[in-house]
Amino acid sequence: MALMNISDTGLTIEFSGRERTWTRRGSLTVPLAAVRRVTVVDDPLRAAHGTRKGLHASGIAKIGVWGLVVGPRQLVAAYRGRPGLRVELDRAAAGGDFDELVLSLDDARQTARLIEQRVASHR
Repeated sequence: MALMNISDTGLTIEFSGRERTWTRRGSLTVPLAAVRRVTVVDDPLRAAHGTRKGLHASGIAKIGVWGLVVGPRQLVAAYRGRPGLRVELDRAAAGGDFDELVLSLDDARQTARLIEQRVASHR
């Protein structure tokens, strides 16, 4: 499962070995200035939708990029039974690759509060 580190300037997501294969990256860093909204989701599998490039094990996991044709472009690492976050981004400020991050994180509520605090202190 992905790990998220929050610094004073950005969010860094470190992907596990299997996730690296499907996301085609070991990590992603997004500036705090690019974060528009953070939402805790009980079932992050439902938050990922659209055409995809990645792993979709029905009802178990979604890992990769969703929304390739229509809708928000999402970087996803979501698993059944794990709470998660949907982080909406300003795509240009985030580097132009993604509109949203959808991630399973065991400490999703605490992480969301911390991100919101850091983002608020930068505005």
